Amino acid sequence: MPPRRKLIPSYLEHKQSGKARAVWTDTLGVRHFQMLPGPFGSEESRTAFALLELELAATPNRAPATGEGVASVNEVMLAYVDFAEVHYRRADGTTTNELDEYKLVSKYVRELYGERPATEFGPLALKAVRQKFIDANWCRGFINQRIGRVKRVFKWAVAEELVPPAVFQALAAVPGLQRGRSKARETEPVGPVEDAVVDATLPHLNRFVRGLVEFQRLTGCRPGEACSLRRCDIDTGGPVWLYKPATHKNAWRGRSRTITIGPQAQELLKEFFTTDFSVYLFSPARAVAELHATRTANRKTPRYPSHMARNAKKRKKNPKQLAEKYDRGSYGLAIDRACDKAFPLPAELAPREKDNGKMESHREWWERLNEKEQDEVKEWRRAHRWHPNQLRHTFATRVRKHYGLEAAQVLLGHSRADVTQVYAERNEELAATIAVKIG
Repeated sequence: MPPRRKLIPSYLEHKQSGKARAVWTDTLGVRHFQMLPGPFGSEESRTAFALLELELAATPNRAPATGEGVASVNEVMLAYVDFAEVHYRRADGTTTNELDEYKLVSKYVRELYGERPATEFGPLALKAVRQKFIDANWCRGFINQRIGRVKRVFKWAVAEELVPPAVFQALAAVPGLQRGRSKARETEPVGPVEDAVVDATLPHLNRFVRGLVEFQRLTGCRPGEACSLRRCDIDTGGPVWLYKPATHKNAWRGRSRTITIGPQAQELLKEFFTTDFSVYLFSPARAVAELHATRTANRKTPRYPSHMARNAKKRKKNPKQLAEKYDRGSYGLAIDRACDKAFPLPAELAPREKDNGKMESHREWWERLNEKEQDEVKEWRRAHRWHPNQLRHTFATRVRKHYGLEAAQVLLGHSRADVTQVYAERNEELAATIAVKIG
């Protein structure tokens, strides 16, 4: 059994010299010894020990004292992941997606440079990590974001005295990749989705995901804000309802977020209201329960005892609990599957029926396709799939066209108009009209 970590320092006597010393183990499992000024039990040593306790409480991952060695890249990255597990949390205590991003970045950095001293991780090492990202075929924007996270780790390490300031200063000198000036893959910016495309997808969604889509179309809220909607979070006292999400993107900055719900959206939400005000309106668990109830109601064959006994044996002892609300992943997956049904692959690329009358499994179908055909499938899906964030762009574009940029800024909840312009496409029809008149 590994020894227990004693994070709080102990005040001990150094037998050979009669001086005081402090002994402790940090969160990385490294054991530290530090000699204190003055004899054991003296006021001078007690004062120095109290100061050490304050420093460790503020920076539990402080760098080893001179002569005890230098922290490795592994130690720095793992220490930051421990910090991120506490730091990147929502108001309800759940961790944000940033934790997963830092774990991913840490994995790549540690694979390449984990055993090296952190003081030797310089600009060339950072560029090597970046090249690894390029070779993984990540797009330029993602690469710049993740390299920025690596820099942020070492900036934090400077504040924790794990590395000297010169390490971060050197890494900060590495610029981000520029468009058209690197081998990194470029991606098209996210734009609005046509209403006709969304309408073609809706019949292939259950009523809860369909409600999510329609609510986003009517309010322009973020997918996560729509998924987290509860009746207790809505102020229904006025002609326009006000929804204040318990958690949202900029909550950590101390900003409030209010989403206005007009008459059409109000009628939509009433279909999902229950007597319990605290449940999520758009719930996968409720969707599955309704599906099972519909199947039971439409069942033609009676439930024989033998069938019931066989089904009981087939059931898992500890079935996976269904989520009470959709998240970004499950919401997007539902839309992807609906898009595949609304816009099926061409016959030559689609799964085929086997000799026994059954359809190919996904694995059998994908292994049958050659590399060119697989690329064609990916290209088809890119052209015929859309994702929830595009609904926000569509809403912003429509509001900006009819009511101006300021209205779009207010409804989207942006503090700056330049951020809104990323979402709201420019009104080309207006520009063409003016060009005809003055051009």
